[in-house]
Amino acid sequence: MTSTFHGLETAKRSIFTTQTALNTTGHNISNANTAGYSRQRVNFSAARPIEAYGFTHSTAAGQLGTGVEATSITRVRDKFLDNQFYSEYKWLGNYTVQSDTLDKLETIVNEPSDTGLQTVISNFWNSWSDLSKTPESSDGRAVLVEQTKAMMDAFNYTSKQLTDLKSDLTENAQINLDNLKSIASTIANLNGQIQRIEGIGDDANDLRDQRDALVDELSGLANIKVSDLSDGYTITMGNMTLVAGKSADGSKDLTLSDMETAMTNGDLNNGAIYGTLQSRDKYVQGYMDQLDQMANTIANGDIQVTIPKGSVLPEGTVLNGVTYTGANRTLTEDLSVTVQGLNGLHQLGYTMNGEQGEPLFTDANGNTDNLTAANIQLNPKIAADPTLLATSMKVTMNADGTETVVSGNNSMAVLMSQARDTKFAFDASDKNTIGGFFRAVVGQLGVQSKELQRLQTNQQAIVDQVDSRRMSVSGVSLDEEMSDLVKFQHAYNASARVMTVIDETLDRIINSMGRVGL
Repeated sequence: MTSTFHGLETAKRSIFTTQTALNTTGHNISNANTAGYSRQRVNFSAARPIEAYGFTHSTAAGQLGTGVEATSITRVRDKFLDNQFYSEYKWLGNYTVQSDTLDKLETIVNEPSDTGLQTVISNFWNSWSDLSKTPESSDGRAVLVEQTKAMMDAFNYTSKQLTDLKSDLTENAQINLDNLKSIASTIANLNGQIQRIEGIGDDANDLRDQRDALVDELSGLANIKVSDLSDGYTITMGNMTLVAGKSADGSKDLTLSDMETAMTNGDLNNGAIYGTLQSRDKYVQGYMDQLDQMANTIANGDIQVTIPKGSVLPEGTVLNGVTYTGANRTLTEDLSVTVQGLNGLHQLGYTMNGEQGEPLFTDANGNTDNLTAANIQLNPKIAADPTLLATSMKVTMNADGTETVVSGNNSMAVLMSQARDTKFAFDASDKNTIGGFFRAVVGQLGVQSKELQRLQTNQQAIVDQVDSRRMSVSGVSLDEEMSDLVKFQHAYNASARVMTVIDETLDRIINSMGRVGL
């Protein structure tokens, strides 16, 4: 037969289960604004029924229900949307870093402006043009020296800024790598905690949320793949295993060199770390190389000039395979020749002291080979003595056989100023003016920056869309939670009322029956 306290137990189970639902609803409401939190729900199940046994057979119409039980508290989470988020977020991490780097490059290049490299280069050419009008002017020579120094300083400073940016990116890549290793270690630790808790039948919902939030962050650093196995998450990057259950041995000893190797072989192909290394090696190093090429080409790049008739070449000059000595040094007609940059051209002229011109640009040691934007400078001899600027290409023969430079001649100064519009050989297939080459560099930077901004904006929209869809499933809706709160409150009150009714019934049986006539 049915137990006297059967109804009381049924009501008690309903109260306890409904109370669990109320507590869970309160937990959801409390974490409505917690990043990475997934709403939780209580799974109800009818308790195991019983047979009301009699002496020979069941005395009830069927099995008697024993109420309700909370079988589990689970997260509402869609793994498909999680994987979509990981797939899209890595692109955002990549594009964000590259776009930021190009923004910084635009700030360094600072073009178009009145203070950028293009302005000081233009001032350099203008100074040669002004000096060609008064080649004997000491003021004009002093101005030219200062403008040339300013141009060299601009090359040196821009190169230093690019070098500093490259170092910053390397440091940032190391910081991101350290963050990746820390996250991987924490995920492995959470794998162990979750496995231990769920091994006894509980659901480690909040720990799973913490783990998934870390995986979200990790997906922005590198291209990862997440597999949910019996011992927890296994996370790989290409063919590299970062986390395997409770172990993060695959990532804890990673170095930046390892990441560069992974980038080369394709294991690392996206994310903020990839974007940082790509920005450093492609964009920053690329513009450093172009700036170095520009500096060296000004000094040593082949250019074609036309030396005017009547010019006297320095003794022993070799042009187009011809050595000019003695009387044949004086040109009887215009001569088109190829010289090695402004250094080669300057050495065809004469200084105010009657000496052959020195190379215009050197490094700190006086060398002219392999000049870069970082080491190029005005020849220290010329910087100390502006009279060593070569402006003349004519000499007069004295009776004693000596030569006197025609200091008022401006042939070399004119050729130097005309080099502004002369095409330099930057390499075997690229000939351009110095200004044209630099404008092409600036234009390329502008296009790349705009393209990365577009990609970043589009990718942000995609990530926001995927995350919105994910939050529509996993996020806490206060309206829904308040509705559940009312529903579970009524259920709790009704269960309590059932218990009160049964209590009154039992009170009648226990305290009032058998007292007739007393």
